[in-house]
Amino acid sequence: MASTFSNLGLNLQATGENSGTWGELTNVNLQEIDNAIAGVVTITLTGNTTLAFTSNSSSTTFTDQAGRNKTIILSGSLSATTVTVTVPNIEKDYVIINNSGGTATISSGGSTTVSILTGSKNYVIVDPTTTSVISAVPASSPGGSTNQVQFNSSGSFAGSSTFTFDGTTATILNAVFSSTANLTTQSELRFQDTTGGQYIGLRASTTISSSFTLNLPTSTGTVDQVIKTDGSGNLSFATLSGGASWQAIKTANFNVTAKEGYFVDTNSTTITATLPASPTIGDFVQFIDYSGTFDTNNFTVARNGNKIQGDATDLTVSVERAGLSLIYSGSSTQGWLLETK
Repeated sequence: MASTFSNLGLNLQATGENSGTWGELTNVNLQEIDNAIAGVVTITLTGNTTLAFTSNSSSTTFTDQAGRNKTIILSGSLSATTVTVTVPNIEKDYVIINNSGGTATISSGGSTTVSILTGSKNYVIVDPTTTSVISAVPASSPGGSTNQVQFNSSGSFAGSSTFTFDGTTATILNAVFSSTANLTTQSELRFQDTTGGQYIGLRASTTISSSFTLNLPTSTGTVDQVIKTDGSGNLSFATLSGGASWQAIKTANFNVTAKEGYFVDTNSTTITATLPASPTIGDFVQFIDYSGTFDTNNFTVARNGNKIQGDATDLTVSVERAGLSLIYSGSSTQGWLLETK
């Protein structure tokens, strides 16, 4: 019976074969196994290269064939060209380290290959049933420079100059977050100036009774406006005012809005102004006798359930050219109090 050969081309000797050379053939087989497990070979590339590999039919002397080795180091000066390195189409894995100066395309003769950039390394597996070379890891070494965070750039590693981490501090430039960024333990959000030398920092107070969110204004506002809240976390721009917001002349009964002022014209008839039903402490209103006729046709301020000057009756004004301001005290006992009269 003649010898047969394994996937690695090892000589599988038949019973009684190779009398006198059986031991030498066995030693060659063991050395070839050793190469497949731990062998390292360096190849200087000048162009397309096929790694040597033949089955051991009868040789009693070991020959170190490149295609048998575990680790293949590619060297050379290819100046960024692309060459094909063809490995044996057998069940085998390789560690490829490419220092050739160009891109090495690892092939076993079929259309499925793995390209390894110069300065990079990869672990590839050959599938002889499909004549394919398959990458077992990303096809390049870490990209970028020190502290740069790695990302996938068209299947290769790349380093981000806008996202760095030195083991303690992460620095992110031009960041876009699609979800919540949570800064813990009263950490600051810092806005750097143009040189990065100074910054404006924002952070939470030391103790917060309950969590809340502030929604920024929907527009830029106008000159001299300030930011105010609606009490539900919605911020907007508002104009500061030192007094009442004065309304058009009133010639008939009307309802009063806090923080407004009214010119009241009773020239033709008496007029009643109804105060807000649910005022808060500090709310104020103002009234002025527009036509000088409060003495002829009285002006009445209806209390609308709250006392005025501690009295549970409406306020009647009958003085010509009178002007008055009412401020709510926050007290159900005193109610609205006259500031001027």
